[in-house]
Amino acid sequence: MKQDYYSVEHDGFYGCWYPLNRQTKKGMIVMLGDSSDDLMAQTGVRWLHQYGIAVMAMSADKKDYSYHSYPLERIGKAIAVMKEKGMEKIGIVGASTTGMLALCAASYYPDITLTIALTPCDFIMQGFIRDGLDGCEERPAEGESTLTWNGKPLAYLPYAYKHPDYWHEIEKDAKQRKDKISSRHLFDESERIHPLTEEEMIQIERIHGTIICIGAEDDSLWDTCRYIRRMEARMKQRGKARFVPLCYKYGTHFVFPQSMIRMVLPFGESALFGLLFHSAKLHPNECRETRKDIARHLEAEVIEW
Repeated sequence: MKQDYYSVEHDGFYGCWYPLNRQTKKGMIVMLGDSSDDLMAQTGVRWLHQYGIAVMAMSADKKDYSYHSYPLERIGKAIAVMKEKGMEKIGIVGASTTGMLALCAASYYPDITLTIALTPCDFIMQGFIRDGLDGCEERPAEGESTLTWNGKPLAYLPYAYKHPDYWHEIEKDAKQRKDKISSRHLFDESERIHPLTEEEMIQIERIHGTIICIGAEDDSLWDTCRYIRRMEARMKQRGKARFVPLCYKYGTHFVFPQSMIRMVLPFGESALFGLLFHSAKLHPNECRETRKDIARHLEAEVIEW
């Protein structure tokens, strides 16, 4: 797969451009995985290439899923490069933390006309660092937002716990839920202690084109369907863009289209997801049907776009 790399030092952002082998004027920013050239990112590239869409894969850094003080201007620099390459339509897709990032970026850059957010939240999260400090896989970035604009941190929901209690609470929650990882209690408790302010909410009404938000009720990382319903209500009151909420009972935090999952795992994906999330183990068929339905919706949307 042909690819051109971009670095923060030379280009102002970390990413990888995956052109099509034919002419196209559609380009999608993809923020999946830990790096812009890892398996998850390249699977997203292959999936979008099927529909005539070139891809700029982006990540915080190489092999690093920490997000703290990430400058939103990096998205703008990537958009400028894509325009230089002839892209007339720009979209963005993110999942989990980058689902939030995708929504926020689209609210700042009107060039983005298709925004796909998988398991997003509707507020800016506090930054987090994955460096293994004190044996903890992840810790809060004290005093830092996940995102900045013009060198200043965006207002964020502070976590209910500090290091090392933050990671210990995640481990405790995962054990109780029988999941590999679970932070739902962390986010529920954070919002209980610190009720969200308007300043901390993503201004999704500023987004242009189409917004697609996807989540499942059994998501153990956070209550994404509640967040999606709040965004839907916000858009009805203030927004002009087309908002497509897709909420399912089962699907866990991995609400990827089944056709994309099949590119990585031709078989046995239910067993793998069952090792990560207890709900996937209990409801493998329902989760699979969710992913199939997501595939039908997303395939229709990207073709229409």
